[in-house]
Parts: sequence; C-alpha cells; structure tokens
Amino acid sequence: MKCAHCLVEFHPKKVIHGLTEDKEGQWAIEEFYCPNPDCNRVNFYLVNGRFQILNGQWHLYYKAGNAEDIKSRVIIRPKSISRTPIPTVVPDPIKEDYLEACLVLYDSPKASAALSRRCLQQLLILSAGVKKRDLFDQIQEVLDSKKLPPLLAQSIDAIRSIGNFAAHPSKNTSTGEIVPVEPNEAEWNLEVLEMLFDHYYVQPDLAQKKIDKLNIKLGTMGKPPIR
Repeated sequence: MKCAHCLVEFHPKKVIHGLTEDKEGQWAIEEFYCPNPDCNRVNFYLVNGRFQILNGQWHLYYKAGNAEDIKSRVIIRPKSISRTPIPTVVPDPIKEDYLEACLVLYDSPKASAALSRRCLQQLLILSAGVKKRDLFDQIQEVLDSKKLPPLLAQSIDAIRSIGNFAAHPSKNTSTGEIVPVEPNEAEWNLEVLEMLFDHYYVQPDLAQKKIDKLNIKLGTMGKPPIR
C-alpha cells in the first residue's frame, strides 16, 4: 500500500484497535506507520468487518481467495489520500473525473471506481482510438493493438480481473454506474490511470518539446527541421 501522507509504497505492519460492535458488525481502527524516515506519520482507517480476537488482539477474518472480510474501510487520518499531481497536459474532461475519483476514494470506493472507469473509457476513446462500445472490449482492443509497453498492458488488463467484470456485467457497459467493487479495485484503477497519463500525454509532450528545441537549433544552422 501507499502512505496516504507521502505516497511512498510499503508493506504495512498494521495494528488493529478494536472498538465495538453494533447491528452493522464489528468496528475497529487500523493503524499503519509510514516507514519513510522523511514522513514517519501514522495512517488511521475506520474498518467495519468481521474480526476475531486472539490473545487479546483483534485480527481480521479472511474469506476465500485471501480477501479481507470487511464491509468498509474509511481513512480518517489524513482525511483524504494524497496523489501525484495530475499533469497539466491531461485533457480537462479526463482530469475532472480523475480528480473526483481521488476525492471520494475512501468515502465511497464504489463511486471512485465508477468515476475512474468512466475516466479510463474516455481516455481509451480519445487517446487510444478504440472503437468498441463496452469497457471490457475497449480494454481488449487496446491490448490487441500491441501499442502499449508490456508492463502497462499487464496493468490495464488487471483492471478487468480485479474488477471481476464477469461477476458484475454492468461494469462492461456503464462505466459511470455505482456497482460493487472488489478489494483494492478503486485505488488500483487510479494507479493504472496515472501510468496511462504518463504514456499517452506526458512522454509525447516531453518528446515534442525536445524536437521543437532541436528544430530551433537546426534553423539557426540553416538545416531542415525534424518532422
């Protein structure tokens, strides 16, 4: 996971502080300390789920497939997760959905995932030139084009696996619909979008700026520009 303060990735060693139980289930606070020496701040999450108490300590139950048996996990410190600033070259419609998906990530992972899926669909249509109608097929279309670096192709393909499109077919056709999300799906969508921003917008922009700078130099030497 990433520290919500500094964005450094780490393997968390969490401490669970049991609180209480009501008709919605058991409640606890998860505590993660960031190991980054430049940060070393604590992250707190309010968790509603199923716990077991062993030797006086609360521990989460795990379902089949090693998935945590939780109903909700909401960050309470810091209030909202930090993200890498979005590049200015990203088109405004895509930027707006991405920023809103970040804003609601921990208050409503379902809403965040819906917004990020819609953002992904817009990106694939506008920048990858896909023609298919459904998001599942659009992802397959861009994978079949072989135009993505292998790691990025693997990452975007994982969106369908993590999102479990087969179990929730509405994700295929209505990317803005609020539907159940799998554990970590909402945050993974944002991370893949950030990688796609770099591929489709940041790197081409940097390359064009280098070409423009070189063309100015060639012009002063009386040589034809690079096209």
